[in-house]
Amino acid sequence: MILLPARQGTESDRTAHRHVADDRREAEPSREITAELPAAEAGEAGLHAITSLTGKEVEGVTLVEPTDDGWLVGVEVVEDRRIPSSGDILALYNVDLDMGGNLLSYRRTRRYKRASGAAAEGAW
Repeated sequence: MILLPARQGTESDRTAHRHVADDRREAEPSREITAELPAAEAGEAGLHAITSLTGKEVEGVTLVEPTDDGWLVGVEVVEDRRIPSSGDILALYNVDLDMGGNLLSYRRTRRYKRASGAAAEGAW
């Protein structure tokens, strides 16, 4: 195998390449810089955070609400499977995200049986 030396460009080639790279960075806004993350993306970020942190099966997103410094996302999780499924133990987690969709905190706010729909709404 023959190794050839790397091609050395002129100073103007390197400068032009640097300007193109800078232009690309300016054209592609970063999620951390963007002040507004769409609600759907915030919901997905909250769902992903709970899935990766708890390892539990997720039922779905129950709440996506903007806050002063980001998003509050509610995620329903199957904590314990039972037979029949009406006996499953579900939990509701609240996930706090910053404006870029990064996890700030999460907490389990409720646990309840699947069959007790009123409990999921905070009736007990």
